Amino acid sequence: MNKFWLITLGIIAGIVVLSNLGHMIGLAVSLLIVYAGVHYYLKSTSTLAKVWWVAVGIIGGIAAISNVPALIGVAALVALWMIYRKWNGQSVSVTAVKESDPFMNFEQQWNKLTK
Repeated sequence: MNKFWLITLGIIAGIVVLSNLGHMIGLAVSLLIVYAGVHYYLKSTSTLAKVWWVAVGIIGGIAAISNVPALIGVAALVALWMIYRKWNGQSVSVTAVKESDPFMNFEQQWNKLTK
């Protein structure tokens, strides 16, 4: 890709990331609140405490839903990272991680043991 287009796309992605930075911080905080609510709900023993932590989790979930525009910022951040890698000449590929066969490791270990 031409360096001009890399610079142009990088500037656009940077502007999008900066414009969604508040939403991204809000999403991180609200997901932290949801995590705390679930974590303390699982640790609590009394019914009142469980009700309290469910309420905290629901409030955090509502806050997370209100920060959905942060996903656009996260996508722009990923695009900025890919543009940076392309600029430095590193390979950029978006592929799904292939899961290996769980029995393949067993077969290799078994072959080592039987030698």
